[in-house]
Amino acid sequence: MKNSDFFEKANFQSLIEADGNDRIQEKLNVIDVFLSTEEHITLEEMLRLLRQEGYDFDSGFVKHCLHRMVELGFAQRKQFEGQPIRYEHRHLGRHHDHMVCTKCGKIVEFANEQIERLQTEVAAGYGFHMLQHRMEIYGLCSDCCSKRNPLIPLAMAKPGETVFVREVVGCRHKQGRLASMGLRAGDRVEIINNTGGGRVILGLQNTRLAVGRGMAKRIMVSPVQDIPG
Repeated sequence: MKNSDFFEKANFQSLIEADGNDRIQEKLNVIDVFLSTEEHITLEEMLRLLRQEGYDFDSGFVKHCLHRMVELGFAQRKQFEGQPIRYEHRHLGRHHDHMVCTKCGKIVEFANEQIERLQTEVAAGYGFHMLQHRMEIYGLCSDCCSKRNPLIPLAMAKPGETVFVREVVGCRHKQGRLASMGLRAGDRVEIINNTGGGRVILGLQNTRLAVGRGMAKRIMVSPVQDIPG
């Protein structure tokens, strides 16, 4: 155990003992395992880590411990878009933001002093005293980008992504129907909503278009960042 984790555990113990809580040793076992990882873990992942260490606590007790760690400032509860609730170690005096891959779920922590200063300056410009903030950047990690084909069906594009329409796979009837919607090869569109079922909502200039799931599987697009220049 790192010295910092040792002091964190001792600090946690003093606070829960002052509260007169029961099952103190078991709660110390939970925070001990929690502090052993710097990952963003779910309740299920926490239960798995505990079992690996030989503990067999029920999920209700572990969930209670995690909530207590959040209340006392030892953990942070995170709800990233499209992911289950996660918990991470809250280090005093340290702030970081997150990048989240919408394909594989990978979470990357980052800190940037320029961004921090700019946010403070923007807030001050509006006469606003900033107390706290969080930034979450959603996209595709380098591993997922490298595995991606240059052309993908529109149905696979992610919300927030901007793509070029390249071609329509199918008969002329399908291509004519696409043109009647005001969508043509070469158009640059923004993916507004794509839940994986039902219609895909696109933004084309100042117009929103709804493309059926079947049609979206036939429209081939290329991500804007993959286009040279």
